[in-house]
Amino acid sequence: MATGGAALNEPAIGFCQCPQCGPDCIGCTAERLEVTAGATHEAKQHEYAEAQPGHGGESHALESGVHHDHAAMMADPAMARRMERDMLMRFVVALVLTIPTVLYSPIGEDFFGLNLPSPIDENWLMFILATPVVWWAGWIFISGSYYSLLSRQLNMSVLIATGVLAAYLASVFLTLAGEEEVFFEAAAMLVTFVLFGHWLEMRSRKGTSEALRALLELVPQQAVVVRNGQDVTIPTAEIVVGDVVVLRAGDRVPVDGQVTDGQSAIDESLVTGESIPVEKGPNDLVVAGSINGSGSLRFRANRVGEDTTLGQIVRLVEQAQSSKAPGQRLADTAAGYLVILAVSVGLLTFSIWYFAVGQDFIFSLTVAISAVVIACPDALGLATPTAVAVATGLGARHNILIKDAATLERISQVDAVVFDKTGTLTEGKPQVTEVVPIDSWSEGDLLRITAAAEGGSAHPLSAAVTDRAREMGIDGAGDGRDFQSLAGLGVSATVGGREVLVGTERLMTERGVDFGSLAPQIANLNQSARTLMLVAVDGKAAGLIAAADEPRKSSRQVINSLREIAIETAMITGDNRRTAESVASDLGVERVFAEVLPEDKANYVKQLQDEGKTVAMVGDGINDAPALAQADVGIAIGAGTDVAVETAQVVLMRSDPADVLNAIRLSKATVRKMKQNLFWASIYNLLAIPVAAGVFYEPLGILLRPEWSALLMSFSSIVVALNAVSLRGLKLAEGEAVS
Repeated sequence: MATGGAALNEPAIGFCQCPQCGPDCIGCTAERLEVTAGATHEAKQHEYAEAQPGHGGESHALESGVHHDHAAMMADPAMARRMERDMLMRFVVALVLTIPTVLYSPIGEDFFGLNLPSPIDENWLMFILATPVVWWAGWIFISGSYYSLLSRQLNMSVLIATGVLAAYLASVFLTLAGEEEVFFEAAAMLVTFVLFGHWLEMRSRKGTSEALRALLELVPQQAVVVRNGQDVTIPTAEIVVGDVVVLRAGDRVPVDGQVTDGQSAIDESLVTGESIPVEKGPNDLVVAGSINGSGSLRFRANRVGEDTTLGQIVRLVEQAQSSKAPGQRLADTAAGYLVILAVSVGLLTFSIWYFAVGQDFIFSLTVAISAVVIACPDALGLATPTAVAVATGLGARHNILIKDAATLERISQVDAVVFDKTGTLTEGKPQVTEVVPIDSWSEGDLLRITAAAEGGSAHPLSAAVTDRAREMGIDGAGDGRDFQSLAGLGVSATVGGREVLVGTERLMTERGVDFGSLAPQIANLNQSARTLMLVAVDGKAAGLIAAADEPRKSSRQVINSLREIAIETAMITGDNRRTAESVASDLGVERVFAEVLPEDKANYVKQLQDEGKTVAMVGDGINDAPALAQADVGIAIGAGTDVAVETAQVVLMRSDPADVLNAIRLSKATVRKMKQNLFWASIYNLLAIPVAAGVFYEPLGILLRPEWSALLMSFSSIVVALNAVSLRGLKLAEGEAVS
């Protein structure tokens, strides 16, 4: 499955066009998962046909793409498992045949002191043992280099094939010529160790692919919808936008939608990370993959297939797995030059020893083959993809979706983070913070009568009051009569035969209600950036209720943690400066941009960039989209709008600011692994090239034979793969716990 598309000059991976497409075809095996995510088999075939004319199929995919297009292939869970099994089988067969090849070689005699009996000439025996290793186990690299050369590319496939074929073909020539000195063990060892490194890489990638498969399988294969007034069970893939879906107790939600009827609690931990089920009723949204509780619901489908929240999660992780980090693009570019270097070093080494120094042909060829093998650092091709694969999978498991590898690398460079206030640093909805009754009124009575009066309003402040009353078990929210909304001022209603007025100081002044006794409290609450609702009953002051958009639990600690690692923080908001500065002071935010119009948010991000900073913008609303696009890294709160999520490069599905810090930590750890891997991928080879070329042979008698060159080169691949897998041990903060 060529997730993310294949380049036109590269072999495409995945769906075959074989006329005899059978049940074991990779495309057919993965088709159910693709349909569940909203893609079609035909669409993938079309993508394949455009990318690679001619015959496809599983064998073509595995042979032509295993080395140079891991990301595209490993994104599909079915392909990931098939590839991992295939690579393991190739490695095991190669290992079984390589061991006797090595034992019959000079290594067995010189290093292990063995002199094994042979039914035939030892060189021919090694030829018989090494040939399947090279032409079957190692065919994935040889055929990959063929397709690369067809598209005029010098990449890692060509690099490996150069080393393997140089050792193998030279050995065949020497065997036919009756010479004793051959290098079959070098070719076999090279294939075996490279396969082992790639198998380790695939194991690390398969973890993420299996996680994607588990996500896809959260969607039920069938669902109940209303068709022609009847409940009908149909495949989930056949649900269309507008269908009314019936959810019974314990059902999984098949697609995203909006509740039309019923009440229930939905477990949405898949998306939000919160373990507590969320109460759902009419007009509330439900997401695919979540689990219905004991109630029953009907909802209208508004997103199906890969447009669902679950489908977007899968697509973003696949996209990240398929993309290349700048470090990997550098490695790919370097591979082309390394092919030229390997061939040039081999030819130059042979020429110097044979023509200039006058050594015999066998010695000159041995040294040349050693130089070619050691100059092929295949681990360079594993250095960054392995780290990216592990990191994006780790991020996904912590509900941090990073859209591409370049972003994963770029986050580590961020030195300024700009937060939107409402819905990002704060909860995004006002909550009652103080209830101040006067005279004979109690807090409970004041809340009850206010909630009853506000019951007919959809204003967020009204919702805050009714929510607080409900939390305190206060009944009476439905007792209001003659409700009237007073634009910009408040509301009026009749509750239990009494006239209730709830609103601003201006409203009370206009109606002649005296709140002089509460003047000190009003001044203090205004200074604390609270929003006040003054309450009057029958023309007399009854008290006040204050509300505020409270900061998220983790916001303050995240700001402090960012400051500790020398990352500047800023807050941007359309709120008035007093409110903004109060919130910023409470949280410890260093810079405040207040009273900012939506269209101007991007300009403030650019202002920071003009100061030489690498800026990450964190937001959740439509008005944040331009700023997210302007920033070096756009980070969207997952509960935000589609526009914000689509514009950003990072999506925090838990809507928790703590994950901003987690994303930075993950990026820094990944970049550190990338640098370590690039070092290990090249240092052995760079240091060993002069040794392999025989520079120290005459003065010190040191000579690196081809088989030792193969062992040394392959060892770096193993180190790189193991180092990347160790990234799984990185500990990220869970939920609100940030340290």
